[in-house]
Amino acid sequence: MNYFLVKSEPFKYSWDKFNEDGRTFWDGVRNYQARNNMKEMKEGDLVLFYHSNEGKCVVGVAKVVKEYYQDPTTEDPNWVVVDLAPVEALANPVSLAQIRAEESLADIALIKQGRLSVMKLKDTEFDKILEMSQ
Repeated sequence: MNYFLVKSEPFKYSWDKFNEDGRTFWDGVRNYQARNNMKEMKEGDLVLFYHSNEGKCVVGVAKVVKEYYQDPTTEDPNWVVVDLAPVEALANPVSLAQIRAEESLADIALIKQGRLSVMKLKDTEFDKILEMSQ
């Protein structure tokens, strides 16, 4: 099992809207590192859903339900999407400030590469964020 974090601005696509939809393809990624991270996603992998810009917190857990394929919003073959489905909302959202304050998360891509929209997480990082949400 692999773990990831995806970022979305809540006014563009929120956790609530994601739950309402029940499933979505994760489009609009135009960064090669983020794209390569999506290409590593396998069906069943777990993904933290992070509200960026507004809120700045991890709000839920999703899972990969379809591995990468051509992004239907562009004809450029360089860009792909994966399908995600919501699993559960976090009991308490985990803020960027809380993540920054947690020593064991000092090397997380969310801090080191703040503009990256799709990032890999170590299992220990994923588990720590879930623990922080309790």
